[in-house]
Amino acid sequence: MADAGRKDFLTKAQEELTPDSTKSQQDKIGEAFTDTKDRIARGAQPDDSKGTAQKVFDKGQRASDNNSGGATQTIGEKVKGALGMDTK
Repeated sequence: MADAGRKDFLTKAQEELTPDSTKSQQDKIGEAFTDTKDRIARGAQPDDSKGTAQKVFDKGQRASDNNSGGATQTIGEKVKGALGMDTK
């Protein structure tokens, strides 16, 4: 179970498992927005005030962001990526 104001684990898993090719543009933009909002909430709340599951999940997400550059992308870059407009 996710902490209050955070993206639910089941929702996040569904988004990750659903191929982008089956998502609408609106779904992709919505996911980019809610992912960014969740990252902000994740950073604003200290780990010691999170539930155990949320703390473990956040550590995994931080590691993933650091490896993929997701933490440094702006919301505009995320939306462009979601729409496939980030290729040069």
